[in-house]
Amino acid sequence: MTHEELKNTLTAILPSSSFDETGEFLTVIVPSEDLLPFMTELRSNTGLDFDYLFCLTCIDWKDHLMMVYHLMSKTHKHALVIKAKLTNREDPQIETVCHIWRTAEFHEREVFDLFGVKFINHPDLRRIFLDDDWDGFPLRKDYVDENMIEI
Repeated sequence: MTHEELKNTLTAILPSSSFDETGEFLTVIVPSEDLLPFMTELRSNTGLDFDYLFCLTCIDWKDHLMMVYHLMSKTHKHALVIKAKLTNREDPQIETVCHIWRTAEFHEREVFDLFGVKFINHPDLRRIFLDDDWDGFPLRKDYVDENMIEI
């Protein structure tokens, strides 16, 4: 599917989505509350068949967090990036997608551990790298550690 065909199909699924075509992949920005039904459709729609989640991460933009998901269809050979903005920095939450793509389970635990994003309905949401009593989230831009070197 071309980027234009993907855009038309995705707009039909979620009219409130918007697009960014400045990078290597077509990027669709979706409201965080629409993420789970949108992702479910991307996986189950045979015309799209996004069967492979190859990257899931978070970006700290200081005033909000952005969840980023990279998907690929091994059947149709197309790729897509999905972004969802989390505006509540004090208690960032979003639905898990690990029941759609099993690879998300550890990716989500990593984002939870290092950014503090809570994945609603995740089956085993706990720290993966840091000790349970670690204070703060090291990949956030406002994180301060007494051992950090300032440049």
